[in-house]
Amino acid sequence: MYPTSLGLDSAIHQWKMLIVTQQIFSDFPSTEQPLPALGKLIAGITRHAWSNIHMGIDNTMACLTEKMSLQMIPTINNSSLIQPGFSLLNFNGQVFLFGQKGWPKRSCPTGVFLLDFKKDELKLRPASFCKDSCYLPPLRYPAVCPIKSNIEAEKCQYIIHGGKNPNNELSEKLYILNIASKTNKKFTFKCIEKELVGEIPEARYGHTADVVHSQGKKMIVIIGGRSYMALGQRTTENWNRVVDCMPHIFLVDPEFGCCTSYVFPELQNGFSFHLSLTKNDTIYIIGGHSIETNTRPPNLYKIKIDLPIGSPAVNCYVLSGGISVSSAIVTQVKENEFVIVGGYHSDSQKRMVCNAINLDDNKIEIVEREAPEWTPDIKHGKRWFGNDMGNGVILFGIPGDNKQLNLDANYFYMLRCKEVGESEQDSEQVTQVCSQSSTEDAEESTPFEDSEEFSFTFDSISYTDAHNEDDEEDESEGYWITCSKSCDVDINTWVPFYSTELNKPAMIFCSNGDGHWVHAQCMELSENMLLHLSQVNVKYFCNEHATFTRDLQTPKEKLPVERQPMKALRRRTPLKIATPMKKSFIRKLFE
Repeated sequence: MYPTSLGLDSAIHQWKMLIVTQQIFSDFPSTEQPLPALGKLIAGITRHAWSNIHMGIDNTMACLTEKMSLQMIPTINNSSLIQPGFSLLNFNGQVFLFGQKGWPKRSCPTGVFLLDFKKDELKLRPASFCKDSCYLPPLRYPAVCPIKSNIEAEKCQYIIHGGKNPNNELSEKLYILNIASKTNKKFTFKCIEKELVGEIPEARYGHTADVVHSQGKKMIVIIGGRSYMALGQRTTENWNRVVDCMPHIFLVDPEFGCCTSYVFPELQNGFSFHLSLTKNDTIYIIGGHSIETNTRPPNLYKIKIDLPIGSPAVNCYVLSGGISVSSAIVTQVKENEFVIVGGYHSDSQKRMVCNAINLDDNKIEIVEREAPEWTPDIKHGKRWFGNDMGNGVILFGIPGDNKQLNLDANYFYMLRCKEVGESEQDSEQVTQVCSQSSTEDAEESTPFEDSEEFSFTFDSISYTDAHNEDDEEDESEGYWITCSKSCDVDINTWVPFYSTELNKPAMIFCSNGDGHWVHAQCMELSENMLLHLSQVNVKYFCNEHATFTRDLQTPKEKLPVERQPMKALRRRTPLKIATPMKKSFIRKLFE
């Protein structure tokens, strides 16, 4: 952290030696002069000590007082989709939103959106899945971690474990997600459900998943989280009550799906919504919240995993110097330096301070860092949520005020933890992976602990795609109009109503006067009627002009209806009169 040759500690030590030396020579009488050589030596030591002291202090202050810039994102289309509990996935610079609130709509049946930044505006564009992909439900608060390889030709993959579906059911499945094909900004994903065997981790959320590398092998590590009570203990009153998972460490083989759990005496109590930093074969666990005791102990664990031929060797160590925090966000600013922002100190206190983390080969150091100038809305807000965007940038949101028409609307900010224009090669040379839990759940936790975070785990927000879709957006502007007095179609809250709609509302042309377009849903048209009007060549008038147009028309002459005579239900056959010859024959027959 200190790039000087001696460091701050050595400089301070030299300063102490200088003070002692000066005290020794102060005892000499003023008339006596020290030897010239000794005087030069003292002067050299003085200059060298002062130089190192200033260099150490300057470098330390540069690390701790580096200015952070806060920028508000003014416009986000479909911002109601971005709610606490989402995850963000970065595939080679392209960032995708996963885990929307509620089941996917017809406009985006996959529930995965591309985040497209354009001129301080964030746009969400739906993505698709290939035919041989398994179904990936929208999971909130899962553990998400990229699987990176040293081979550049290998595609980037993400593992997704656990989380909640829209029915509040917890998942215990492990998915592997990657991009199957790309055409301009049209992405097609492929998802594979990995079958797990052995000591499978129970369904959970609020945990972390990391990938460690050792001796040319890699292993998935799952730690912490919350789950529902056991089925035998759940009743009607406590059906949705959650508890901390057992503090076990699970190792999952990404190739075969074999799971193994490890128990350590150092991990006594369960925890969730913590931070985890990974470097090669070592994982550092920071902070966390225990729902059993409702505390946030200053946890700092070091988990070292060795993967030789045979069984893995796992060791757990308790370190000093931890911090008490939960639901925080961590971002990487340099190769071995990270910054922690946000989170909570307690149930009623947000964590407004920031910390800098320095990772060396065998140690971790956490020091306090100057926080940015928070806006009044951020300071007085009861909750916040967000996650890492990579390259020292953090995206977080705060709830909107109650005066807004859309209660789900949030305000979003972008926080840069290092100055713009610094070398961006750090993000390419990074070998560590930042991972953190999704944050506490609003239903089972205190008011300040309801800021579930959506997991950002990407490296950069710069987009250099040559595809320009401005024309597509210009064409869609005419769809988001106020067609009538009762129109309630809003671009931020609209969801498809008809089966023919995808990402724009169905409209129909009113022939009154010069004509104008109206939304079919606002006119309360059924889907069959809408299809019928699109197929026949007739004029349509909206609800406001239909009565007026009908009054101006001359009633057409109605032709009399030809009525056909009704047929009798029963027709009687006429009686036949018998002739005298038939009568005589019948009489003889009976005689």
